[in-house]
Amino acid sequence: MKQEVKNYNLLARTIHWLSAVVVIGMFAVGLWMVDLSYYSEWYRTAPHWHKSVGILLAVLTLFRFIWRHISAAPKTEGSALEKIASKFVHAAMYLLLIMLFVSGYLISTEDGRSIEVFNLFSVPGIGALFEGQADISGEIHFYTAWALIVFAAIHALAAIKHHVIDKDNTLRKMIGASK
Repeated sequence: MKQEVKNYNLLARTIHWLSAVVVIGMFAVGLWMVDLSYYSEWYRTAPHWHKSVGILLAVLTLFRFIWRHISAAPKTEGSALEKIASKFVHAAMYLLLIMLFVSGYLISTEDGRSIEVFNLFSVPGIGALFEGQADISGEIHFYTAWALIVFAAIHALAAIKHHVIDKDNTLRKMIGASK
């Protein structure tokens, strides 16, 4: 007989919190970065770092998605409606992340150049696939980033609600401290 899993495993918890910090940081840097002037010392450095971290986050997210489906996880707590909402928000966040990765890639590679990831390796560029690719992808990237932040806030508020009001283990499972 299998024993019920009480907490997310250490790797799942680490990836979750690392992803959360990176997503929030990338959002803040992205908002700051678009207002840099050509003469700012950060004009080239910030986009390079943003792209590099974005590529690494894409790889981590792919690994996270696979790990989520091959490792045991605790049961979702809450009402039937809360469980459906949880599945929806998680799926939406994965979809939004994919949209961010694709739109960021399309912005960065419209001119055919590859993306240098911290000067360690390059992700090849495919060039322009459609007219106005960088501008259209930039709009998608901007609004998708905002949508992801809104969904992440909903996700965090739901976890806090479960902890403070419901007094269940939802938040504790993601920090490894079930009752």
